[in-house]
Amino acid sequence: MAGHLCGTFLIFIAILSLICGSSWFPCANASNGSSSSTATEQNGTRWAVLVAGSYGYQNYRHQADVCHAYQILKKGGLKDENIIVFMSDDIASNVQNPRPGVIINKPDGPDVYEGVPKDYTGTNVTAANLYAVILGNKTALTGGSGKVLNSGPNDNIFIYYTDHGAAGIIGMPEGDYVYANDLVDVLKQKHEAKSYKNMVFYLESCESGSMFEGLLPNNISIYATTAANATENSWGTYCPGFNPAPPAGYNTCLGDLYSISWMEDCDIKDLRGETFEQQYEAVRKRTRNTTEGLGSHVTQYGNLNQANDVLFSYMGSNDNSTSYTQSESSPSLLGSIITQRDADLLHFVLKSRNAPIGSHEWHEAREELRAEVDRRKRIDVNVDQIRWLLFGDESNLKNVRPQSQSLVDDWSCFKMLVTTYEKYCGSLTNYGMQYTRVFANMCNAGVTKERMIAASTQTCS
Repeated sequence: MAGHLCGTFLIFIAILSLICGSSWFPCANASNGSSSSTATEQNGTRWAVLVAGSYGYQNYRHQADVCHAYQILKKGGLKDENIIVFMSDDIASNVQNPRPGVIINKPDGPDVYEGVPKDYTGTNVTAANLYAVILGNKTALTGGSGKVLNSGPNDNIFIYYTDHGAAGIIGMPEGDYVYANDLVDVLKQKHEAKSYKNMVFYLESCESGSMFEGLLPNNISIYATTAANATENSWGTYCPGFNPAPPAGYNTCLGDLYSISWMEDCDIKDLRGETFEQQYEAVRKRTRNTTEGLGSHVTQYGNLNQANDVLFSYMGSNDNSTSYTQSESSPSLLGSIITQRDADLLHFVLKSRNAPIGSHEWHEAREELRAEVDRRKRIDVNVDQIRWLLFGDESNLKNVRPQSQSLVDDWSCFKMLVTTYEKYCGSLTNYGMQYTRVFANMCNAGVTKERMIAASTQTCS
């Protein structure tokens, strides 16, 4: 337990000094499946689903990412009726936003919020609604605009999801997590319904590779890339105090490294000529190539032959005469970056530092920072104590399974352990999601619900 406490303290000190670090693991690719021809013309309809799975001003970057993605697709010629957007929509008009009604995704970038459809916002941003939208099942929706992927067998679909995540899960601001097996099952159902021709899925989150590793088949016409492999953090960028930094007044990161890499590539490239393989290589290099040697391994899954498709087939065509231009804030080599899990801590530190001493804002910011640090310490101690009660001192529950093998054998057990922990010990939070691999390995070791309840109640009651 002392080790975890020390680890949290060291992270806190590192944030205060604006220094980040991580360790790295090998990259793993899925095998090729059936071929997909290179497309230069589009006969069917292009559809897109864009998801920002977080809320709160400290997570500004996720909604900024999604809004930027919308502008690329809109400029490419996709109609609003074919673009479905999930976002909490609590950023643009947030009292902390120095430019009310405006969202930017890079330091010198334009407003990307204007015109973005508000299909599923607030409490309607849920896993259940996402699954219903993908499957085109209007009767399963709860709230929102009612737009779904009403796609057919000649249509191409692009899905982009950005959020916090961990081994086997990605977040949602309301309700259940999106679990890897549930998401892939929904994609399989979509394929079985013959309601798309080809699909591309871009995913930004920590350990995002675990959402597809050992789960996504290579024969259902889906090509996916992830910000990180199954074990790594993903990274926030354009953060205050770093280089390049946001404009004055912003105390939050503007974008995520993988996300801004693929979108800024779209901003300056001819989408009729660039293939997904070419974009993958550009994004892979930029996401790994930072001045401090940090970053993650962008990874491909599913039908890798679809990487030969051109971006135009899914995103439409652009007119780069009015697009973003490569500038000092979008170099091929980025400066300092910060892990997704610590970006919110950076926000609270800077909010406290920048508020006038003794003001209401100063006291509020210091309380938010103290609460976040205390919450992290408590989660570290809780998980360590539960591990010790179940396995003693000798266990190593952070072991990583071989590549191409999914996180866990029994996904029902995995969900049960996560929900049991949260029932008795409180929310994992964006920070505590890092322990989901521990819960997965508990399942793989045969931990029952009864044992987990006993350990959780003893630890947290």
